[in-house]
Amino acid sequence: MKRVQAYIGLGSNLGNREANLREALTRLAALPETRLVRESSFLETAAVDSPAGAGPFINGVALVETALSPRELLEALLAIERELGRERRGQPRNAPRTLDLDLLLYGEQVIDEPDLEVPHPRMAEREFVLWPLLQIASKLKDPRTGEPFADAYQKLKH
Repeated sequence: MKRVQAYIGLGSNLGNREANLREALTRLAALPETRLVRESSFLETAAVDSPAGAGPFINGVALVETALSPRELLEALLAIERELGRERRGQPRNAPRTLDLDLLLYGEQVIDEPDLEVPHPRMAEREFVLWPLLQIASKLKDPRTGEPFADAYQKLKH
């Protein structure tokens, strides 16, 4: 099967945040038919759209090459979150979490399914996604619109 470049957003605001992200990267690299190609540096940011009192996040982005399908990759990301202590059930949206892994981009594909949207629907509005993404892939464009993510980032800064 052909390998696809996929970008994964990483975030943590509970526990040892940096250790959580490092462990997530190790587990991404160990996924079947997947190779960790690049990772951004980490960025500390205030929680966005989170309940009151949520602590700051550490965020980053990883580039993997994978033969996993988008659905298989999403399931693997959710499994890594669970293994590292993420509890989704009974939690409000954007509750504090040990780990958040988001499938941002899967090649040039546009996927619109009930629980899988690629490109990630809010990535162009989030500095904590765009800054690390551009650090490792400065020329990337939104597959939906063709807009360079660098332009979206500049819009956020003004």
